[in-house]
Amino acid sequence: MKISDVVAFMGHQVHVCRYREAGTLLAWMGRDLHGKRVLDVAGGDGYWAGQARRRGADAVSIDLARGKMEYGRTLAHAPALIECDALRLPFGDGSFDAILSVCAIEHFDDGGRSLDEMARVLKPGGEIFMSADVLSRADAWPKLRDAHKAKYHVQHTYTHDSLSELMDERGLDLVRHSYQFRTAATERLYLSLSTYGGKVGFNAAAPLTPLVALADRKAPNERGSIVLVQARKR
Repeated sequence: MKISDVVAFMGHQVHVCRYREAGTLLAWMGRDLHGKRVLDVAGGDGYWAGQARRRGADAVSIDLARGKMEYGRTLAHAPALIECDALRLPFGDGSFDAILSVCAIEHFDDGGRSLDEMARVLKPGGEIFMSADVLSRADAWPKLRDAHKAKYHVQHTYTHDSLSELMDERGLDLVRHSYQFRTAATERLYLSLSTYGGKVGFNAAAPLTPLVALADRKAPNERGSIVLVQARKR
């Protein structure tokens, strides 16, 4: 294994939330992706699209961060990496069987426009697997909320209901959803790590992942820090 793959593994999978988040979306997508064309929207270095490629997909990752994509090209299972704007995808209508987007929509000025483009390039019957910041209780900790939003350029937050409404307007039906960091304690942990810990803090907190997952299983699936959704195009 190359050093770049080790570093990518540490950054993406040894992480108190990212592996559960993206890993759940990929699990929903399926273990065998042979014959599927998958697009990762705002995929950074393309790591998660690369995991889809490992499962047999013809995978493409798009982003505007050229440095991240140049790094992604050094990974063992690098997908096709294309520098472009998520609001103006350079693909024809119905080009993809599935779309992945990990906590990206909240960073766009116009989330609806990004969904317009995702819906356009998705085949009828194709599915979107997406996560987004919710920050359900963030108003209880305004300093953490504001620091998180400023640090990660969060323009909007979403719930499964608000995403379902946006998707319905674009011919997409919500199939299922799941919240992560559902309790007040775990949501505060998430905001604290994102504000003060960054990637290093999230990785250092990785041993807490089973406890967070257990807390989530015991809490109602109604709110949290992050929402995951699966939707299908009519």
